[in-house]
Order: sequence, then structure tokens, then C-alpha cells
Amino acid sequence: MTINIAILHYSCPPVVGGVEEIIRQQASLFHRYHHPVKVLAGMGEPFQEGIEFDFNPLFSSQNEEIKKLQKEPVRNESRLKVLADQISQVLDDALQEFKVLIAHNVLSMPYNLPLTMALHQLADKGNISVVNWNHDSLFFYNKYPSELESPPFQILKRYNPNIHYVTISPSRAEEFKKLYQTEEDDITVIPNGIDPIRFFRLGPQTVRLIQEQDLFRSDLIMVQPSRLHPRKNIELSIEVLHTLHQKGIKAKLLLTGAYDPHERKTVKYHNKLIRLAEGLNVLEHLIMVAEYKFKNGSKLPASRVIMHDLYLISDVLFMPSKIEGFGIPLLEAGMIKLPVVCSDIPPFRSIAADDVVYFKLNEKPAQIAEKVLNTVNNYRPARWFRKVMNEYVWDNIYHRQLKPFLKKIV
Repeated sequence: MTINIAILHYSCPPVVGGVEEIIRQQASLFHRYHHPVKVLAGMGEPFQEGIEFDFNPLFSSQNEEIKKLQKEPVRNESRLKVLADQISQVLDDALQEFKVLIAHNVLSMPYNLPLTMALHQLADKGNISVVNWNHDSLFFYNKYPSELESPPFQILKRYNPNIHYVTISPSRAEEFKKLYQTEEDDITVIPNGIDPIRFFRLGPQTVRLIQEQDLFRSDLIMVQPSRLHPRKNIELSIEVLHTLHQKGIKAKLLLTGAYDPHERKTVKYHNKLIRLAEGLNVLEHLIMVAEYKFKNGSKLPASRVIMHDLYLISDVLFMPSKIEGFGIPLLEAGMIKLPVVCSDIPPFRSIAADDVVYFKLNEKPAQIAEKVLNTVNNYRPARWFRKVMNEYVWDNIYHRQLKPFLKKIV
């Protein structure tokens, strides 16, 4: 499904603001899923290659003529309508190739009345699906400016059946329902999201791995930064992964360590692990990062940057080692507040004392899997992390809500 999508606001980055950042994230999201995207704004600069930009001072909330006219809206109503017609023509010309226009806040906020009027005209023509993406309204607050009660500003309360309404939370939907005096079903709730790629500053190789393995839609990600060696006890990690899947948990195991293809023992151990994962039906959920090949055949370089990225997107550090001299990964996990579940061996005890979750090496995989789940579910930051990843990452919002919404309105 490829839909040409335009996004409109008074301004876009590098202008600083919450809605401006949503514009950046939403435009990048649509571009990532191969939709041709155009950003229309009164102020700002191009912020990403591959996205089209159209800047026009008539779209701005800082347009001096519009600001002056709006101080006496009744007296200047005819001039405001002339400007609305002018903006309507500009929009017609700019949007000829587009199926959807998402207008953020400009239909609900009083900072450019001619632009608001023009968008109603555009929707009434029926040549493009206009989405009123509402974040806020001054009418929700007790002390809003008195001029909003004048007739020209009442358009901000007008419900238009030719416009598709979206807001960001159920409570906002209730407020807009009252404002527009319409039914709740007429307002779609799609939350604001977050982009972990940008927030974590993830490297391009990590991003490719996330996309190919659909990691953002996993239920749980365990990371084990271990070389492929029998004392690292990777068989147990695979068995725990299998147990999690038996419980209905869509888990992934990120195994970072490499093996020496010229060393007979490590080759044998590597092959043993592959056979075990195949036999337990979890090979597709076991990601051996050091030997990972992308779909185009290129290899993922094993670097510290990648390791850092994998920690950031994981739910738990899992270390089932039989023998260790120390345990640097425990320190690394502590630096980013990543929960740790590890074997109860002296080096780990000396490092972490009672601040991580231990299991005995003779415990069953089912018991250990339960400890992993309890750790993630009972540690509130970890639980909140997974909820944010599942419900508020833009990619997941796109698949679950935005994509069906776009199909519905086009």
C-alpha cells in the first residue's frame, strides 16, 4: 500500500515544539514505509532527505498580516476570507499528487484563521482526504481569549463531515466530542509515539537488523554477550527461549559472540547449538549477531556500537555461564538500568551481590524462564519499557492503527 501523504503545520523542525517533533517523526515514519511524503509549513527547514518540503508564509502562525487581521476578526472578516481563498488555491496546487493531508492542530487552534477556513474548503471539494489531527484546543481551558467567541473563530468548533478527525488520547476524544457536539465514534484515537531509532541514536546496521527481525514487535528480548564457548552455557539460553515460546511469549535471543571457524572445537559447538535450536523450533528466534547476514548478503559488523545498541533495545541481560573470571556485561547492564538474570556463580555474586536475579545451574529451563518473566514483569522500569515498545513505538502504531486508518479514509 503506497499512499502519497502530505503533513501540514504552522512550522516544522528545526523550530522547537512538541507538535513540530511529531511532524518530524511522522514524516520519517511514512517515508520509512515507502509513502511519498511532503511537509507543508510556514516556517522551518528540510530535515530529511527523500521528503519533499513546501514552505509558505501563508501557512505560518507568525504571518504579520494574519495576526493583525485576527485582532479584529469581525471587522476584517472579508479580508480573512480573501486570504482563505488564496491559501485554498495554494493548497490545491501543492497537493495535486496527494491522497491524504494530515493537518496538525491548524483546524483546532486560533493562530491562522484563513488557513483553517481554507482547509474546510479543501475538504468540501473532496479531491483529497483531509485529516484533522487534534492535539489541543484553547476552548478546553477556563481563561481562553475573549475574541474566540466572535463568529469567525467559531469555525474552530465546527464539525465537518468531510473531514476525518483524529486525536491523541481517549480523554482528548471526549473533550473534542463535546466541543464539536458529535458522536465519539467520529473521532479516531491514535496516540503520539516515540521513535527508538532516533531517541537511542541507533546505528544504521542495528536499524536494519531491527527491521529484518521485526524486533520492535517482540514480547521480550534477551541479550547474551558471550563468545560461542561451552562454558558460556548457551544451550541453556536456547532451552529457556524455547520455554518462553511454549508459554506464548514471542521472545528473541540476541547472542553476540563470534566463533572461530578455524577452531575445530568451537565449530563443533556452534553446529551443536544450531541443531538444538532447530530441534526446539526456535532457530528463527535465535539471532547470532556476529555471523548475521542481511537479506542482501552483507554481514553485520561486530562492533561495540552494535553491542551498545543491543543493550538498549533488550528487556533483560541473560548470563547462564558455568565459569567466569569476572563479568563485564553485568556492569554494562547496570549502566543503563537493564535487568540481569544470571547463573549463581561466585564472580557474579562478588560483582552484583543482591541486585540481580540468580538461578542455580541445575534449575530446569522452565524455572529459569519463570524467573526471567518475573524479573521483567515485576521490575517496573522494565515493564514500562516493554509497554512503551509495544504500544507507543511509531512503527507499531503504524501497523496497528495508522495503516488501517489510511486504508479506510482513502
